[in-house]
Amino acid sequence: MSQAKGSKPEHHQADAEPPEDRDESASSDSARRHFLISAAVATGVVGAGLAAWPFLASLRPSAKAQAVGASVSVDVSRLEPGEQITVMWRGKPVWVLRRTPAMLERMKHEHWVDDLRDPNSSVESQQPPYAQNPTRSLRPDIFVAVALCTHLGCVPLYRPDVAGEGLGEEWMGGYFCPCHGSKFDLAGRVVKNVPAPTNLVIPPHRYLRDDVLEIGADYA
Repeated sequence: MSQAKGSKPEHHQADAEPPEDRDESASSDSARRHFLISAAVATGVVGAGLAAWPFLASLRPSAKAQAVGASVSVDVSRLEPGEQITVMWRGKPVWVLRRTPAMLERMKHEHWVDDLRDPNSSVESQQPPYAQNPTRSLRPDIFVAVALCTHLGCVPLYRPDVAGEGLGEEWMGGYFCPCHGSKFDLAGRVVKNVPAPTNLVIPPHRYLRDDVLEIGADYA
């Protein structure tokens, strides 16, 4: 039926999209775009990680090297007097300490040596033969030891301060195990009457050059 002249055109509300529907549609499109962008970024990050993995893996020792305990090199020229660092060897923490002349002198105090359970490193399993000396080291100033208490394997604290708080007036500096109170001097020698039965372990080590220490290898 034709529309009468002069009459207003009819509006078909069913064909028009309500405002609320348009808002929901715009929101849905925005969420979709956000998801696609996030997915693309995530894919790029994963791809970059996978690309970098062979390079990062090449920096680590091989499984075979880890199994036999690959040696670790340390430039001790960077160590300040009295400074100690920790490196990992065979999955264990190892201390490298540059002892000062004052530290070495304090280690000789008669009353301090009398308080040590094994001052002469008589337990041979605790160090290589070349470290069976008063400083338990190849070089008097450089001390190398496995940083695990010989009682139950806790990591002792480095306490170089003389008469350190809570350690007594006779304390000449060394290591204190916070787990059960064991004490060791600056050569890793255990003090009497503590739970730890033996001195700290000295790992095999040598010097490739004057200031380059290699942990994990003996002199041939």
